[in-house]
Formats: sequence, structure tokens, C-alpha cells
Amino acid sequence: MAVTKNALLRYRTLDECFSNPYKKFFLADLVRICSEKLTEYYGYDFSIEKRALQYDIAFMKSSAGYDAPIETIKDGKSSYYRYSDMTFSITKKELNPSELLSVKDALVMMSRMKGIPGFGWINEMQVQLESALNFRLSSKQIVAFEENEYLKGKDFLNQLYHYINEEFTLNLTYKPFTSDCSENFIVSPYYLKQYNNRWFLLGWNHNNSRQEIYPLDRIEFLESVQIQYIPTAIDFNEYFEDIIGVTYYEEKDVEEVVIEMTASIIPYVITKPLHGSQKVKDNILTLKLKLNYELESVILSFGEQMKVLQPVGLQGKIRNRLISAEKNY
Repeated sequence: MAVTKNALLRYRTLDECFSNPYKKFFLADLVRICSEKLTEYYGYDFSIEKRALQYDIAFMKSSAGYDAPIETIKDGKSSYYRYSDMTFSITKKELNPSELLSVKDALVMMSRMKGIPGFGWINEMQVQLESALNFRLSSKQIVAFEENEYLKGKDFLNQLYHYINEEFTLNLTYKPFTSDCSENFIVSPYYLKQYNNRWFLLGWNHNNSRQEIYPLDRIEFLESVQIQYIPTAIDFNEYFEDIIGVTYYEEKDVEEVVIEMTASIIPYVITKPLHGSQKVKDNILTLKLKLNYELESVILSFGEQMKVLQPVGLQGKIRNRLISAEKNY
């Protein structure tokens, strides 16, 4: 269960109360103190219900929470709460085996970024974590990621990551594949996405007043400039749900694509879906998405094992590209 800032602040406040041996904290006291802490944090009146705080205490005591040694002491008609072990604190709690394994897994994944310029700090952090947690990662490589170490543009990843995070506007020198000349754009950068082993930057082009996408391997130079950043409200997780790849046409609608498949590729397509919308019935594959170049490339990669039935426009494009390809042989 994800822990919100609100909940984390309550847990830490309760932790301070339970570890204080000089004062008795009854439920009403805990409600008041937690409400005051949240009011101070958020800057407006914030009150906690008793039932919610009782759930917090139960969670802290559970193995899913902190295994906190919270005890209830009877005092007259009421009861107060404290730690039976006054040396305990949730801030001192050691990682359990499952959490430790998760940290190791995260370090393995982070080590993938070692080859990316600008992310050398990961090496130092890995050493510090291994020392602090008293473990060492195996030197034996057991996971291989598909990564093109010779890919141009990777040098910009670290810069772009920080520029996006800090909402800096950029002056971008970009050379399209279709031109021998470089172009300069003022861009508000929004998002970095990897597709087909290449990195792409999405951002708002101030010159053209539209959102565009730039392959990092076509960027020649970039720097921050003192021009007003134009923010976006786009949720990019949802943004890419309607397409395969990175090419997104605002003006296009989602269409239904129907494809006939040969029997040999049906298990492959079922186990490795082409898109989140896909449905397979017998030998018919159905997708609901926006048409783009990447979709055409995926269909063509299956060669004679796929046949587009609809829409007719896409069917014609695939046919023409296959005819053009056949002329090369």
C-alpha cells in the first residue's frame, strides 16, 4: 500500500509521542497533536478523526507496517499509548529481507544508467548504499538490457532530465533527417521517452506554437535561455496510450485496425501484445489506436504473416510500401 505524505506525517508524529517516556498520550491527545501537525504543514485547518488514527495505530503495529511495539495502558476509565520498548522508532527500523531485496533490485536497474554521460553519480551512490546496508552486489552479470552504447544524443539525457525537472526553456539546434541544414528552435521541454532503442524529447516549440518531438540523435546543441517556460497539463502516461511509438497526430482520431494473422504468429502476438487495446479472436487481431509510421513499421516487420483488412487507407499504405520494397529486389 502506498504511503501518502499525509499518512507519513501522522506516523512520524505518533512515533514521537509513543517514544516519549515522560508524558501519557491518550487518543484525544494524539488526535489533537496530529491535527496540529497537519494544520502547520498544509497551512489551513486540518482535523483527524479518531477512527482514522486508530487505523494508523493498527497499521503501525502490523507486519505490513512497522511492527511497532505499541501497547495500550489502562489509566482510570481511559487508556494511553506508548512503546513497550522505548528505544524503538520507525525511523530506526531496519529493512526487512523483502525490502532489502527490493533495494538490491533497484541498484541493479540503476546500474544500467552507468554508461549514460552525466549519471556517474550513480556509481558513488551505489557504493554508499552497499556500505550502509552491509551488502555487495554480485559481479556476475545476470540481466542484459537492450541498449545501443554507440547511440548519438545520449550525452544530452542528463541535461534534459534536469531542464525538464526545473522547467527551463531551451535553445535547441536540431538537424532533421530530411535536411542538410540545422535549425534553431526555442523549446519548453516536457518529457523524455525511449522507443525502439532511441531516445526522444517532447516539448513545445515556441517558433511554431505547437508540441513537437525530437530524436536526441538529431540534436546538435542545447542550452537554457531566459525565455518564459510554457507548462503543459498533459499526462504523458495517458498521452501515449493511443499510439504505438512516439509519433502523435493531434488531428487524427482513434481508429479500429483489423489484421488477419497466420497461425504461426498468433502465440507471439498474444504473449507480446502490439498495443494495450489489442484483442485476438481466432486469427483476427483488432487494435484501437491512432495510425502512425510506427504502426506501419510494426505491421511490415511481420511480413507475409500479417494482412491488414481495415481501415482501407492503412491497407493501401502497407500494399504500396510492400510493392516499393519488392522493386528493390
